[in-house]
Amino acid sequence: MEWIKKMLDGDKRACAKLITAAENNPEEAEKIIREIHTHTGNAHVIGITGPPGAGKSTLTDKVVKHLVDEGKRVGIIAVDPTSPYSGGSILGDRIRMQDLALNPNVFIRSMGTRGYLGGLSKYTKNALKILDAAGYDYIIIETVGVGQSEVDIVKIADTILMVMVPGLGDDIQSIKAGIMEIGDIFVINKSDLFGADRTATEVNMMLDLTMNMERRPPVVKVVASKNEGIENLIQEIKSHIEYLKESGELDKRRKNNMKLEVVELIETELRKIVISHTDKENKLDSRVMEILNKEKNIYEVRDEFLKSIKN
Repeated sequence: MEWIKKMLDGDKRACAKLITAAENNPEEAEKIIREIHTHTGNAHVIGITGPPGAGKSTLTDKVVKHLVDEGKRVGIIAVDPTSPYSGGSILGDRIRMQDLALNPNVFIRSMGTRGYLGGLSKYTKNALKILDAAGYDYIIIETVGVGQSEVDIVKIADTILMVMVPGLGDDIQSIKAGIMEIGDIFVINKSDLFGADRTATEVNMMLDLTMNMERRPPVVKVVASKNEGIENLIQEIKSHIEYLKESGELDKRRKNNMKLEVVELIETELRKIVISHTDKENKLDSRVMEILNKEKNIYEVRDEFLKSIKN
């Protein structure tokens, strides 16, 4: 494929074309991923997540600028909320990173969630693989504002920055175990505001209660809008990368994530088979009525369908 060759040669436009093709056509996405697979696995993936209003976009902007100043190539996947009217993404992240867009060593892609839960878009993985194959040293994925359970970023990132800010009301409620457990580095942004020290203390207290930690996540205070504390954060990211490689945790994480992805792909295909089989001649509707009329229970119906599929 001509676009793949251009992308491997560093063509940003080819990158964009391939990501768009992968978003719009599942069959095309499969062809692309099959062809570029041997070129993937080299980029370090950083996930930036946290509650809405934490300043994730501004933080992303400052982190990327520091990495680019070091001579690194950085890909950014900014997952935005989807407009309920047009279905497109609300490009707030790209507006905040306008000056990065023209940098030859930076690629920015905004993606709408399109109703997909978990803080990401369902097309994020394919975009990530394309940018990885394109030779970017770091790929930063900025999620939409997450709550207590929207933690899909853990399935694809090597290093996760959990961004918190003071003044969100009950701070402990904003750092429930669901998102506390996935953070590799905790970033207290807007730390020039009143309550920043308290927020940092509470995060540290929560970490003290977390058992069986092989590595205690650092808590870093920054003021992204003023570019304060970013160098320290970059150093913590590099320290985490070293830890992942030396401990073997990087290979372990990527193996577990790949296993999850393979299972998800298998489940998708099996679901298609089951739906096509059960929808024939309205079999499913008739069996559902039998369940509602107490003629059969749900497990009997399940066993019948599984037996017919196997045969």
